[in-house]
Amino acid sequence: MPAKKLKEFLDQQHIKYITIRHSRAYTAQETAEMAHISGKELAKTVMVKVNGKMAMAVLPADEQVDLELLKSNAHASTASLASEAEFTDLFPQCETGAMPPFGNLYNQDVYVEESLAADESIAFNAGSHAELIQLRYSDYAKLVEPKVIRMSTRYISQF
Repeated sequence: MPAKKLKEFLDQQHIKYITIRHSRAYTAQETAEMAHISGKELAKTVMVKVNGKMAMAVLPADEQVDLELLKSNAHASTASLASEAEFTDLFPQCETGAMPPFGNLYNQDVYVEESLAADESIAFNAGSHAELIQLRYSDYAKLVEPKVIRMSTRYISQF
């Protein structure tokens, strides 16, 4: 089970969390709908390269990464989206695109959108497209120690 490593880590740290199983969903907005969670409380992980180094950008499901904002607020000279081929092997226990936002477990820097950091709790993929973990944001921040910056803009659906 992809979530096993993460759950073991949370249990070792005495963090309270809940697991939410849902029908398989591949987009963050679809996952939020399936799990009956607000798009602003569902954290999605977007893999980026900041100054050429792989990193996680964690933001609400209803927002998208603004690479110029990320570059500026991370005080970087470059910022770009990473391709699946560049990061799939970094998360061997996870389904592609469902990695949890715990860069500390995968030797990755983590940038969190400041609007997400204002939430009391967050939910995120637990390594699969059919399971989420929800916990208090303060517990997440304590464990991961992300860099909190403004790096996203509200997603506007084309439909």
